[in-house]
Amino acid sequence: MNQRVQEAGTSGAVYGLGFIGAAVYFIGHASSFWMGVLGFLKAIVWPAFLVYHALEALL
Repeated sequence: MNQRVQEAGTSGAVYGLGFIGAAVYFIGHASSFWMGVLGFLKAIVWPAFLVYHALEALL
């Protein structure tokens, strides 16, 4: 059987760099330990924030 494998290395790298940047930003602005934990969780889902605010700006 001949199978095709497609890899998304570039998008993974962009997400990884964005995750690191978002984690540094959110954790750096945290005022307590639990706000830092919340910042880490926000860093995981940063693309959702990006799309939400982009669509909000368009409307």
